[in-house]
Amino acid sequence: MAPSLLDRLGSAPGSRLLVLNCSELGFCHAANLGVLDALRSGLATSASLIVPAPWARDAAHRYRGEDVGVRLTLNAEHDRYRWGPITQAPSLLDGDGGFPRSVVDLWDHADLDEVRRECRAQVERAVLWGLDVTHLDAHLDALVLRPEFFDIYLDLAVEYALPLRLAGTEQEVQAGFPFRALAAEAGVLFPDRVVDWPGDADAGAMVELLCEVEPGVTEVTFRPAVDTPELRAVTEDWQARTADHRLLTSVAPVTDALRKAGASLIGYRPLRALMRP
Repeated sequence: MAPSLLDRLGSAPGSRLLVLNCSELGFCHAANLGVLDALRSGLATSASLIVPAPWARDAAHRYRGEDVGVRLTLNAEHDRYRWGPITQAPSLLDGDGGFPRSVVDLWDHADLDEVRRECRAQVERAVLWGLDVTHLDAHLDALVLRPEFFDIYLDLAVEYALPLRLAGTEQEVQAGFPFRALAAEAGVLFPDRVVDWPGDADAGAMVELLCEVEPGVTEVTFRPAVDTPELRAVTEDWQARTADHRLLTSVAPVTDALRKAGASLIGYRPLRALMRP
């Protein structure tokens, strides 16, 4: 039997390791402030940068070596807040010049060579900006849930020796192909499970979540942002994002929840180190 991720990390059997990941660094100015505050003054252990987003360059300028990966992005789902490819990729544009709003629209029209070129360019731009990229993420799981797109996602993880954020087994059944097994066969590491944090939950819900988490490595995904007029203008879920920021910077309650659950925090760098012996 292959060693578990816990075994490879040198953790005791039954350990609960949590990656508290902020998934939309670069989304807007308020997100940059919220994510970096959560990383530096709060309990977040990792973040994922949306390279094509309008405030990604600002995020890179503020970078101080934190655990940050690239959230490979081929969609711009917001109605009035748009971004598009950083390469020449006509098949990745919708009618108003940005990425497609829906994943299905992307899947129906994207040229796979353009997808591969765009995703590689996003990684390379993050490196050019000076980020020590720790992992790859897929915005809206667009690169995970279709086999021909997942091939590109997996190839880039192998090429750059980076761990992946992968959807769980329920989404694997929905997708209809074993993407987690394919990643494991390629030697790519990923958390045992991923939980998307509901933005209206509080520290009490964190205690409940942690008590239910199985042993292994679990990523809990947040989208923290500070409350600003800009944030309220660009997204309708601004209240959930500001709640994420409050939770991740409420150090004492969350630390207490971790202690009660016997859980420890981890980022993606230890997983990357295992892929780069």
